[in-house]
Amino acid sequence: MSTKMKILVTGANGFIGQRLCETLLNAGYFVRGAVRHFPEGLHSLKSGNNAEFVFIDNVSPETNWSMALKGIDCIIHLAARAHIMRETSGDPFTVFRNVNAEGTSLLARMAADAGVKRLVFLSTVKVNGEGTDKHRFTERDTPNPRDDYSISKWEAEQALHNISDATGLEIVILRPPLVYGQGVKANFLRLLDMVNKNIPLPLSMVNNKRSMIYIGNLVDAIIRCIEHPDAVNKTFLVSDGQDVSTPELIRMIAGAMGKKARLFPCPAPLLKMIGKVVGKSDEIERLTGSLRIDSAKIRRELSWTPPFTMEQGLRMTADWFISNEKNI
Repeated sequence: MSTKMKILVTGANGFIGQRLCETLLNAGYFVRGAVRHFPEGLHSLKSGNNAEFVFIDNVSPETNWSMALKGIDCIIHLAARAHIMRETSGDPFTVFRNVNAEGTSLLARMAADAGVKRLVFLSTVKVNGEGTDKHRFTERDTPNPRDDYSISKWEAEQALHNISDATGLEIVILRPPLVYGQGVKANFLRLLDMVNKNIPLPLSMVNNKRSMIYIGNLVDAIIRCIEHPDAVNKTFLVSDGQDVSTPELIRMIAGAMGKKARLFPCPAPLLKMIGKVVGKSDEIERLTGSLRIDSAKIRRELSWTPPFTMEQGLRMTADWFISNEKNI
């Protein structure tokens, strides 16, 4: 591994970006973090010989990346407009497309012009679809994105391959499922809180299977894609490699917290009906539906093995939550 390779990380002050930057620095890379504001939590990038910040207001079709790209060998593009539960934009798809598709396309074109060798793009398994039945998602599946976020990510993937064909810029695409770990937010954070508070949950009858990925495993996979010659112009689905049902997940979280899970039965159709009534259909679907990933390709072609088991990842996540409960 080169100790001189210069990496631009967009979204460096995000959940994944902070962990990635810290790990890259520890591995000897030079890291330039593209951020919208100074990240209080990102202590490892507080300027040194191997780290610096560059401020980027927004990712858009008009963003000027010139300063950020100077001397860069590889970009890890994390910055994106994520799925928003309470949408406020009058035209959300246009906003998603501007940031995730057109903004990514501009970055890739400018990167190619600046002599950047490779761009690693964090997409989403939602490009494959919203859920699985009998078969796991693979890279061979016909994409079936269903919402504005996943459609914009799929458009970005296609644009990146077109730019690669035209310019020679090497592209690597990763499609992870739900990412958990220290610093996690949204639904997973709420689940941690409910389990910690011993709130009874009506989920003991749920019989699903879902793939997830611990942040430490995702960061390790991203770093594997930076220099590996067999990653060029490929797409990889990536996960912990262990599928769990929602009740199993809750029991594992409870165990990591030193508690006993409090689950009681409620038929899945009734849960879904309640979800519709209260406007929480998406959340209920994620709790009751299945989404399984086959990550054999990245393991086989890049010789990648997750450094952490799911049990280890959940324990570290639970320890972080308990230690920071008052500040979350």
